[in-house]
Amino acid sequence: MIYGKCIKRALDFLIALAVLAVLLVPFLALMALLALANHGTPFFRQTRPGRHGKLFRIVKFKTMTDERDACGELLPDKQRLTRTGRLVRSLSLDELPQLFNVLAGQMSFIGPRPLLPEYLPLYTAEQARRHDVRPGITGWAQVNGRNSISWERKFELDVWYVDHLSFLLDVRIIFLTLAKVVQRQGISAEGSATMEKFTGSGK
Repeated sequence: MIYGKCIKRALDFLIALAVLAVLLVPFLALMALLALANHGTPFFRQTRPGRHGKLFRIVKFKTMTDERDACGELLPDKQRLTRTGRLVRSLSLDELPQLFNVLAGQMSFIGPRPLLPEYLPLYTAEQARRHDVRPGITGWAQVNGRNSISWERKFELDVWYVDHLSFLLDVRIIFLTLAKVVQRQGISAEGSATMEKFTGSGK
């Protein structure tokens, strides 16, 4: 489909450029607030697999401190999540720096979320198909439960998106994402500040 092959990428680039221009002042203000809350950098960088599993460095606003216990191990996410970070995460503002990943062609606005490289060997052949498209800032799984659904269900939704990718579906996901942000739904998995790690589907 021509949309998925070239039009989607062109739209991603132009929209990301426009959004960064419009939100430049709020972006800089949020950087300053998070730098104070984290007692350091406002950015979080981590290696993630993109399209076809190619690794890249994702950029997000940092919502947790680097506090460690007496043994030097990072404290649980719930303890490191700052008040400012919790608010930023609930409004999905932590995703804003990924606009630079979109400009670089590493990500799209819509697509399966880029997860950890350590998950790559744990996917079934069907689940691995989520990497047939560029990962997204938001996606079909995000508007259908986000972190409140199981990993298996999330991957099912990701693969469904790959098979049904279209302009109208992307528009629908954008509007549903805005609704979810306003309602602050699906931010965390039950009993977790973020999301428990994927350990395989046991298949």
